[in-house]
Amino acid sequence: MKKILSLICVAALSVSWAGAQALPELDPFSCTSIMVGKKASDDGAVITSHTCDGNYRTWVGIVPSITYQNDTTVNVFQNRLHTESVKGSYRMTLKGAIFQPAGTTFRFVDTAYPCLNEKQLAMGETTITGRRDLVNPDGMFMIEELEKIALQRCSTARDAIRLMGELIEEYGYGDWGECLTIADKNEVWHFEVFGEGKDNIGGVWAAVRVPDDHVGVSANIPRISTLDLKDTDNYMASDNVYDVARKLGYWDGKEPFRFWKAYGGGRKAFSVREYYILNKLAPSLGLEYDSEELPLTVKPEHAVSTEEVMALLTETYEGSEFDVTRNLKIEVKDRKTGAVDTVISPVANPWMTRDTRNLFNALKPGSVDSYRLVAVPQCSYSTVIELHSDLPDAVGGVLWISFDNPGQSPRIPIYCGTTSLPECFSICGQYGYDENSIIWKFRPANKLATVRWGATKDVIFDAVDHFKAKGVREEAFVREQYSKILAEEGEEAALEYLTGYTADFAGAAILKWEELALQFWAMFARGF
Repeated sequence: MKKILSLICVAALSVSWAGAQALPELDPFSCTSIMVGKKASDDGAVITSHTCDGNYRTWVGIVPSITYQNDTTVNVFQNRLHTESVKGSYRMTLKGAIFQPAGTTFRFVDTAYPCLNEKQLAMGETTITGRRDLVNPDGMFMIEELEKIALQRCSTARDAIRLMGELIEEYGYGDWGECLTIADKNEVWHFEVFGEGKDNIGGVWAAVRVPDDHVGVSANIPRISTLDLKDTDNYMASDNVYDVARKLGYWDGKEPFRFWKAYGGGRKAFSVREYYILNKLAPSLGLEYDSEELPLTVKPEHAVSTEEVMALLTETYEGSEFDVTRNLKIEVKDRKTGAVDTVISPVANPWMTRDTRNLFNALKPGSVDSYRLVAVPQCSYSTVIELHSDLPDAVGGVLWISFDNPGQSPRIPIYCGTTSLPECFSICGQYGYDENSIIWKFRPANKLATVRWGATKDVIFDAVDHFKAKGVREEAFVREQYSKILAEEGEEAALEYLTGYTADFAGAAILKWEELALQFWAMFARGF
């Protein structure tokens, strides 16, 4: 195994650039999450997902299970999502300690926002900000630390929500408004949480179960509306959910209570991303963009596959009214026939910088509108997680992860039973050019492709589709091999097989994107 990992992550010179292109830490337009209930998916899987859009750490580790012989305490930190490596502590500060009962924790995948444990409990995340007055920095927990503790201690979404609620009540919530899309192998929940205000170290939260035959989307805006707390099968909330809103003057107690309106700070309960995705999955509903709110979830008009969720997270709205390149057209003459056609310019791309947009609009006002896309170039990493109740946990849960722009990068499968990752996964690529870091295996090809997107996008799409098809096609084989090895050689050997599979898959994807970078340099050797 060490030989495999050393081949995948060859040591290289790292050049520091002091985070010159860092984005603001609190970007209200960061992250998208799509949820799919088990009866809405094409194979009975429950699905959650996440695009971590912004300047967050790109290293990923797998934290092993830990056995505590006696009751003790564990530390809670702030800013682990900006550290430079698995063992790094840059900008990380200690917030306090909480009670840890005796027992054994679950192994989990430690992304910036921890996302999957060995029992098929999974989480996506989007920052929903909310009212500034609700933030109380004296609260102990940031959202990523709540996720971490829940993944270590819980095996179901309901238990995770209850535990986080208890921790918030006892130790306080110190973060901005956040949404978690929490799934297990049977169901998925939409959970939103805010601080309780400057005068109270606590928090206020609500959670709504996504119906089994529905899909849902969270994209940085509070979306939970009315609450039927008598329906405990489908709704959960903190005991103070109404009292805090009334006390702080966010709700008069007379009009119907809507969670997003009370705690969200005035923005309507959806943006272009929710509207576009829900409309694409349920077009006959005729959802309108000028509505005050959209349904939290909708019933899709076809069964949704894991691959379709992957595709939705690559969306740039090409061909739609929100396509930012739709006006950047040129005339092209066929050399043989002389026929003239009008096409999108090959230098147009959906991820134009502000300077580029300003230039086009200066030349011709109204040329380029600006919409928040689903796939963005500042993405740190993206996850799509499928969970299966009819399969062993080790192979029933699969995390499909990509690094850099999800509209350009391949997805690498990490099974629940995977116990370690290649060395290059352990290094953050946000603090400089570092060929040792996993994200820099993909960035060069992606950024080169963007410069002349019309000439490169089909090459990128073909490579992305190849690895997506490869991973999906091989799922059945991987599960068969796991079962065979488990029966013949035992659990340790079976988990080692899954770990090796991820390493091999990652190695193949890395080699392909290195080849693409060289191909694009050759393509543009005489200029872009």
